Amino acid sequence: MSLLKTKIPLWAVVIILWLAGAAFIFVFTFYQTKIYNYQLLLPNEQMQIAEFNYGAWPALSQRSFFEKVKEKFILESTNFIEADLSQMKIRYYQDGQVLKEGDILSKGKEGSWWETPAGLYKVEFKKPTHFSSFGQVYQPWSMAFQGNFFIHGWPHYPNGDPVARGYSGGCIRLSNEDAKSIYNEVEVGTPVLVYEEDFKVQPSNYQMHISGLSASHYLAADLDSNFVFLQKSADEKVAIASITKFMTALITAEFINLDHEITISQDMVVETSLPRLIAGERVSAYQLLFPLLLESSNEAAYALAEFKGLDTFVALMNRKATALGLEIAHFSDPAGISADNQASLKDLFYLLRYLKNNRSFILNISSGQLTNSIYGAPEFANLKNFNEIDGLDGFIGGKTGKSTSAKETFAAIYQIPIGTEAHPIAIIVTGSDNAHEDTRILYDWIKNNYSNKVIEEPQSLLLENNADLQR
Repeated sequence: MSLLKTKIPLWAVVIILWLAGAAFIFVFTFYQTKIYNYQLLLPNEQMQIAEFNYGAWPALSQRSFFEKVKEKFILESTNFIEADLSQMKIRYYQDGQVLKEGDILSKGKEGSWWETPAGLYKVEFKKPTHFSSFGQVYQPWSMAFQGNFFIHGWPHYPNGDPVARGYSGGCIRLSNEDAKSIYNEVEVGTPVLVYEEDFKVQPSNYQMHISGLSASHYLAADLDSNFVFLQKSADEKVAIASITKFMTALITAEFINLDHEITISQDMVVETSLPRLIAGERVSAYQLLFPLLLESSNEAAYALAEFKGLDTFVALMNRKATALGLEIAHFSDPAGISADNQASLKDLFYLLRYLKNNRSFILNISSGQLTNSIYGAPEFANLKNFNEIDGLDGFIGGKTGKSTSAKETFAAIYQIPIGTEAHPIAIIVTGSDNAHEDTRILYDWIKNNYSNKVIEEPQSLLLENNADLQR
């Protein structure tokens, strides 16, 4: 009791408060990570000034657009990182001037599960040493810029041995010296401009005429050149049904370790066309991609989403749509059940192009072409392919859908011979009485009726809202 009654001198109280305040200031000054929150007003693909959304943006894979964005950063004296995956160079700009430069020693393999995506990102967090649970390696001087993607030094195993040279798991690998040099300058929130020339524009011109489609909305366009063969109301918002599952697969690949086994709960066993999952069993995220994309499994969609948390997963879907520059797209569930899963056909065109250039394995699963990978062979027996249309060659991948609000929908890519060359053509139909038959009509018509000749300027996808291009 005597201790409780002991009086503390005023001078002691003042000293204690002064020391506590000094300690707080010291910690705040030296250990706080400074966070930049740039509001980026950049030219869009029509060079109109608009607020830029961080993420993978297909236009940044076009050299001229990339250079315009970089030039704007420089003129505005911005601090940013430029990672040029074509030249394998990384540069850190401070106040618009190159302060650090180094070689990119490794990146994700093109067309693989871990291809490094082009886009404008920002440093989400940084750690002097980050342990990758996926690769079971330590990554020195790590700067996260998109989900599981990092800029970092040369990784090493727990015993200290460096990993072998070769492609990375999608990260941008530097020498330890270069990584540390950039790490010491970069703050959280710093923009990261990643460029790789994926989308090579090939000038094309075609002659065409078509009729007889039942779809209320349709679009047929060349993924390489943006040339639109024919479109009807491609800018309007429409219900897309199970085409939604393309985005579900994309979020799964970028935010879930595909090796991870998911315990199936009763909530995941929802109504679907071909029931396969049983409550209590464990299935890897990778294996769930097969019924998701081939049989349009609602069960698989909810199993993957519930693993991250349904609300979190759907939020990631919408965040990714924004990052990809999908202007109208909005998702409300991972399976496409709700009529509120909507997009324009132009949005779906950009989504297909992103999948082709950055996540082609998703298309390979949807077409039935992926029979084995580093994650193993498909384990579900007798999977049916709802996407393939008999007699249409060159199927790269696609996703079919059907609901009361959307009627029948289909979004696919075909390698179609036109003249002397084969072109990757996106064919998208919604509001159809028979989506596969409409796709067949478009496919045959393009293949049989188009001639190819070089023109100076490729057509833009961004045509008038209601223009049926029939000339």
